[in-house]
Amino acid sequence: MKLAILLFSALLATSAAVHAQERRFDCSQAKDPKACEERMAKMKATHAQAEKACEGKQGAERRECMLKSMCAQQKDPKACEERASKAKDAHRDARAACEGRKGAEHQDCVVKQMCAQSKDPAKCEAFDKERMAHREKLREACKDKRGEELKACIREYRSQK
Repeated sequence: MKLAILLFSALLATSAAVHAQERRFDCSQAKDPKACEERMAKMKATHAQAEKACEGKQGAERRECMLKSMCAQQKDPKACEERASKAKDAHRDARAACEGRKGAEHQDCVVKQMCAQSKDPAKCEAFDKERMAHREKLREACKDKRGEELKACIREYRSQK
């Protein structure tokens, strides 16, 4: 389930996920650092290919294109799409369970609902809260920007980390 959540997050955030994963996963602390580095490099290459394939698309069309493109490069594309579908369903269910709540209360509720199904709910919640804090800092840094100016601000903010 945790893998499905990560995959779904990656699809929603597209390039944000690649940058965030660079910070999240420290391969030096992995059981097999060399294998970890190889997986990270493969994931980045897969994402870059999907970005190219989906260039010019926006919104739901882009998300669907990214999903199809990234799953097409997996060993078992059908299983990948099924995991992503389950993650979408879980996220939809979590949003439905938290309907009527606003702002931070809604976000906390969704995180709790999503993490309740993971192996280590406390670790999952801590990870998501860290991710939300990072997103909030980025929003604050780029709050008055629009269009290309916003994209440039986001790139600049990410390059500082």
